[in-house]
Amino acid sequence: MAAFWQQRGRRQEHGGLGGVIDGLGSVFDVLLANARLVLGVSGAAVLAIATLAVKRLIDRATSPRDEGDPKAEQKTLEETWQDLALIKTTPKPPKKQRREDLSEPLLSPARPLVPGEAQDPRACSAPLGAPRVKSSRLRCLTLQERLLSHHSSHLAVPEIQVSLVPQLARSISTQLQNFLRSKCPELPFGRLFLSGALLDGLEVLAADHIHLMLPVVLDAGLWSLIPGEDTVVRNPQYWMIKRVDLGYFPRGCSPWDRFMVGRYLSSNVLNETLHKMLVASINWPAIGGLLGCVIHPVVASRELKLEVKHDQVELSITLFPVVEMEDKVLLAVPPEGLVENLWLESFYRAEVSKVKELDAGDSGARQRCLRILNGVCRSHPTLHKLGGSPVTHVILHLSDSGSNWAEGSLADRFQQVLEELVAYLEKGVLPSYFNPKINLFAGLLEEEIDDMGFVLYRAMSEPGLLL
Repeated sequence: MAAFWQQRGRRQEHGGLGGVIDGLGSVFDVLLANARLVLGVSGAAVLAIATLAVKRLIDRATSPRDEGDPKAEQKTLEETWQDLALIKTTPKPPKKQRREDLSEPLLSPARPLVPGEAQDPRACSAPLGAPRVKSSRLRCLTLQERLLSHHSSHLAVPEIQVSLVPQLARSISTQLQNFLRSKCPELPFGRLFLSGALLDGLEVLAADHIHLMLPVVLDAGLWSLIPGEDTVVRNPQYWMIKRVDLGYFPRGCSPWDRFMVGRYLSSNVLNETLHKMLVASINWPAIGGLLGCVIHPVVASRELKLEVKHDQVELSITLFPVVEMEDKVLLAVPPEGLVENLWLESFYRAEVSKVKELDAGDSGARQRCLRILNGVCRSHPTLHKLGGSPVTHVILHLSDSGSNWAEGSLADRFQQVLEELVAYLEKGVLPSYFNPKINLFAGLLEEEIDDMGFVLYRAMSEPGLLL
């Protein structure tokens, strides 16, 4: 970001815009000098705050850089978010009162106290005439109380979804398993199983999606794993599955040789084959009629996805071929591009297991904090990409620092997670807890990181904004 502002300042300096900006500064001074006469005291104050923020941004963009000072070359995201917060939190000037409004009462008539009715001593007192945007009881709650209340009343998944969705997904899984055994008996697929936050007690708001894992059973003597960082992609989050000993065991010895590209098992070819089966070979109307629902395979998606509509729920099921070798869990999720042999390493099972293990050891509130943050990210349009693994890995990193995760410290840990997220976003790097070489922010755009950082930076001083 520092380089961006430096280049912009040079363009302005060489292009003759410095005089224009100086002229704008003079215009701002004239406006401020006359704002009190035109806008009044409150309007002048608002204009002064907004003008100050704009001038700070202009001065930073056009001020010459001291090449000998290394600190002058760096401007952190925090400074930018401070300037944005100064502009975005500027109060609006009061609306000019209309003549018709003068006839309306300023205060609603107070309800007369019924004789014998005692006033609730727990209610918070408010000054006479103060507008009540929220109830007094809510404003009196501490952050700890608000988090516990939010967790119990806003994040719960409807009971009908908790019971019906896994049952419906298992029935579809059984039908799909039977089809694969009859259609492809030569391929040693393992037994399909369900996965996802709903089954692990971490789902929030609604159970509208679930994962269906399809094990691909490989002979360890014919296949080996190649780290992605040792290939041309240089990405430690991906792996390649290489066919070995072709001199002794030629093509055809493994039933999976038909999905090879070069000497590697291609996740893309396997997905394309399964996609054709889901779309063209399976009689989903008949299966849906048997199960009392409507099932549609998603034709245009790169993923193997089914849309299920039931009278009581709507569900999205995503099928993932999965290979488990050498203590690695690899999903057939290749990145976009020309490389089609890559397999994505998944840490979801290890994440959930570690969080539950830590909570069991100290009766901690990590899972509760994770559910609250997942709910916040899922409902917020800017933060939805932070939910799931990134938040989980931040909580795991904090757990190693010796922090107290007892239920009474939930508010402190919640604020600390926000602070850590802002710090990681400022660097643009969140190392995986299980493999520090992996950056969990690698798939985010710079604009997305800036927007997420700004939202969380404001929430650090007032975490209730997220609830």
